[in-house]
Amino acid sequence: MLLIFNRPGFVEELSQAERDELFGEVQTIMKELTESGELVGGEALADPTRTRTVRARDGLPAVTDGPFLEAKEHLAGYVTVDCETPERAVEIASRWPDVRFGGYMEVRAVLGDGGTEM
Repeated sequence: MLLIFNRPGFVEELSQAERDELFGEVQTIMKELTESGELVGGEALADPTRTRTVRARDGLPAVTDGPFLEAKEHLAGYVTVDCETPERAVEIASRWPDVRFGGYMEVRAVLGDGGTEM
């Protein structure tokens, strides 16, 4: 799974040409992954201000608004791929355009049904 992290609002700071280029690159990558059969799925996530976080407080669930992480980046979406090697997944993540704008990609293996891969 390729987890996409970026800085909230960075897209709005781009010129229209830069936005078109960024989204065009994403479309190109997604098309290639679809054609190669590597794309399993993926979704963009809503703005982090719509987030609700649930944590235990005094042994009970407590809900707060927003992620309120120390980091400046937030989880913006994910792409699930089925690759032959971890190196191929890193290659795909390295091409993701958000990385050029201060974001980053986290490449994580998804556990199989047995969960024994940990």
